[in-house]
Amino acid sequence: MSIPAIELMTTLRSGHSTSPRLTWYGPEAERVELSGRVLDNWVAKTSNLLQDELDAAPGMRVRLDLPAHWKSLIWGLATWQLGMEAVLEGADADYLVTDRPPSSKGNYDAIIAVALPALAMRWPGELPAGAIDYASDVRSHGDVFMAHADPAASTCAVHGHDGQRHLHENLLDSFAASHEEGVRLLVPAADGLEAALANSLGAWQSGGSVVLAHPDVELTDHLLATERIHGS
Repeated sequence: MSIPAIELMTTLRSGHSTSPRLTWYGPEAERVELSGRVLDNWVAKTSNLLQDELDAAPGMRVRLDLPAHWKSLIWGLATWQLGMEAVLEGADADYLVTDRPPSSKGNYDAIIAVALPALAMRWPGELPAGAIDYASDVRSHGDVFMAHADPAASTCAVHGHDGQRHLHENLLDSFAASHEEGVRLLVPAADGLEAALANSLGAWQSGGSVVLAHPDVELTDHLLATERIHGS
């Protein structure tokens, strides 16, 4: 049985292939816009990195130690597409994905360092021994994802900050926030990664799109009008 995250990626890839699905406003005038097809390509590349390079499999756990950011949403979607669990609180996981890599691997099978600047082609500076440079490595992976193993809908998809767990089969019902059909949703990054993931899932499943804004970005009337933001 296909899990909701896989069905969502199919919808974004086919039903909204050319229209914007995720727009990021970051510091220093960063603006990144991903159509459904481009969003799916990033998620596929990240899923392939996990599966092919790191031997990730359904049921394994990924600690997402990241702020709310467009790359963080990519990682959430890739984790779920593989049938893995996104750990948003605590350190007990198979993999650590972070923008502040520790000096040693600890108990993780792998540490993936994520450089947040939009144009980063590699991690700035030296990485700890054994850490994987996401910006550099992800580009070599394929744009299409084919799972090696079928994920189980009854396994955990999210371990949230309140300790609450959500299963893959309930991801779009119990975890995703409810939003109106076709919403162009403003998601403040200051609300944190869990809120960004839940709100983005809710917007996408209703056929909408997301504008994710860094806390340093001034949300002017001009910006809101330009992005046609009309719901929350």
